[in-house]
Amino acid sequence: MLVLSLLLAIPLLGAVFIALLPAPGPRLIRGVAIAHALMALLLSLGLWHGFDTASSLMQFSERFAWNPRLGTYYTLGIDGFSYPMVVLTTLLGLIALMASNGIRQGLKGYYALMLLLETAILGVFMAQDWALFYLFWELTLIPLFFLIDRWGGANRDSASINFVLYTMGGSVFMLMSLLVLFDTSANHTFEMSSMAVGAASLPPQTQLLIFLGFLIGFGVKIPLVPLHGWLPLAHVEAPSPVSILLSGILLKMGAYGLIRAALTLPKAMVILQPTLATLACIGLIYGGILAWRQQDLKRMIAYSSVSHMGVVVLGISSLNQTAMLGATMQMVAHGLVAGSLFLLIGLLYERTHTRNVNDYSNLIQVTPRFAFFTVLALLAAMGFPGTVGFIAELHTLTGGYERWGWVVILLAVSVLISAAYAFRTIGRLFTGPVRPKMSQVADLTLFELSATTLLVGSILLLGCYPAPVLDVMSASVSHFSSHFPSRF
Repeated sequence: MLVLSLLLAIPLLGAVFIALLPAPGPRLIRGVAIAHALMALLLSLGLWHGFDTASSLMQFSERFAWNPRLGTYYTLGIDGFSYPMVVLTTLLGLIALMASNGIRQGLKGYYALMLLLETAILGVFMAQDWALFYLFWELTLIPLFFLIDRWGGANRDSASINFVLYTMGGSVFMLMSLLVLFDTSANHTFEMSSMAVGAASLPPQTQLLIFLGFLIGFGVKIPLVPLHGWLPLAHVEAPSPVSILLSGILLKMGAYGLIRAALTLPKAMVILQPTLATLACIGLIYGGILAWRQQDLKRMIAYSSVSHMGVVVLGISSLNQTAMLGATMQMVAHGLVAGSLFLLIGLLYERTHTRNVNDYSNLIQVTPRFAFFTVLALLAAMGFPGTVGFIAELHTLTGGYERWGWVVILLAVSVLISAAYAFRTIGRLFTGPVRPKMSQVADLTLFELSATTLLVGSILLLGCYPAPVLDVMSASVSHFSSHFPSRF
């Protein structure tokens, strides 16, 4: 059974079905979208039973000739790096649709584009042909451009164009690297396995030049400093459900691509190891400080993502098994935490029409359920013990110390900075006198509570019992580490 193709088809068919609906009934459109997202989530979770955690090979593989003359194949597969991202994509895709009740205009277009975006992201994580990967990578731009430009805030036009220009600019360098790599493949195909074999014969300096193209393309998405300029504006102007996917999933596409590029060009990765670690440390501190200085809650979460993704890059650059486990776990952790925060802040904004942290006070008396989940999400953002962020950062800190020594103290500093803005936000939101204009804010509804519980519950569950996810990742992480000398 072509289960991965079916997983791709479910949200795509949902988008087509919504587009063909004769009557624009809000409840029907919303119900169809959520139903297809739920089916995709259940199918992705069902893959767990057939997934061999002891194998680093691609599983549930599918391969069909796409254009043999150009060397392109429709090749899908998942391993310990991609499968957690597939589940995270379907989970956050469902949550984003559940949180879209505030969208009132253009419902058919909005829900169809959200499902199309989920299809494109799933394709990125499952594609095992670089041409197919690139196609899905570029396909994510189309729905995101319209979602931000049509349903975004006051500066949505500049935010959407800025996002597209940054991403397309990086993609040009990625495409150039892919075309050069294509010539190295003995079979002249874009399949990842074949290109990795051909790239192995290249000298280190040639690998380095090719890898730099990948680094720019993936660095924009991660985002690495100084390629992060699109992120704050896009997050602030995008609708909050779109921000859930933008921060929770889109950033992981860059880190995932970097891992695939490192497996293809290991000599270049070794050469650039100190550079990547330096960029990671800069992102850790720079993103944390900028988040600490923000008064806009969405902008704060956006800048915190720069810091949290720095943990991922630091783990990847360490090139050892412990740090890589931390990096891949941090990809999951940040997706859940950022998704939770954007969900909660988005729901709060719908009620109050302000994101300025200074406009709030003592919401714990008015909205106790909202306060409870927001505090948990903010504690998870700073890597508090008992949350999945703690597991990820502990592995990264341990593996990073093994490779870089006391330089990883910067990771501890970034955690302190995270604690500073997390506790400041908690204090501003939930302490002090109740402001009159905030006294009538509605608490989380039952439907909103279910979505929030799903995300925050996952954060706590994986924080207390991370073994199943770590088992899924371990074989692929071990395979990754075996490509590099032990001293790295």
